[in-house]
Amino acid sequence: MSTVEVAFLLAAGRGERMRPLTDVTPKPLLPVGGKRLIEWHLDALAKAGVGRVVINTAHLAECFEPALGDGARYGLSIRYSREAERLETGGGLLNALPLLEAQRFLLVNGDVFCDVDYARFALAPNDLAQLLMVDNPPQHPRGDFHLDGARLRSEGEPRLTYAGIGLFDARLLDGWRSVIGESEDSRRSPPRFGLAPLLRAAMGVDRIAGLKHTGTWEDVGTPERLAALDARVRVSS
Repeated sequence: MSTVEVAFLLAAGRGERMRPLTDVTPKPLLPVGGKRLIEWHLDALAKAGVGRVVINTAHLAECFEPALGDGARYGLSIRYSREAERLETGGGLLNALPLLEAQRFLLVNGDVFCDVDYARFALAPNDLAQLLMVDNPPQHPRGDFHLDGARLRSEGEPRLTYAGIGLFDARLLDGWRSVIGESEDSRRSPPRFGLAPLLRAAMGVDRIAGLKHTGTWEDVGTPERLAALDARVRVSS
């Protein structure tokens, strides 16, 4: 079982490429194989021993609580980190830290489909994250990072794609402004910034680990990919 007790699920995105579906339904609440996308993660997290989940919301935020409730039906406790407008991954995480109440937590992109066992993740004492990596999909052939044994590098070949899932340490956000720099977005309250610059900076001092996943993973980025995934899941279930 996982020793990680809390997870942060990213669900604030607009899902532009999924329109018109996402004009009325947030992308993580779209159905796949008889369940909402995000519910596959909630069930898997509960199975791995995670007890608390924080979900960030922005686009159609009012849809989430009626759909998912307080998490009791999944064997979880769910709290919501509401963003007036999307803060991107780094800003959303910084904004949610008071709700997470944990030094280490799983971070999960709520609109990907993946059969990873969340209990596989483990973070070395000095590491700031362990990212789940997958083979590059057709829509992202250049990948993101190089997996060198169990270490992730921002440069090098071959490259793999970050699955949008990982185990994180809150220390990754320490000194975030010195990495992100000064901008209109970083000076906002709350600030808006991406996570990739922080990850690349931490890779530069060898504090990011990687974990290769060879099972099912799908970035549900278009209505066509959603329909194809739904058909595959229904056949296999």
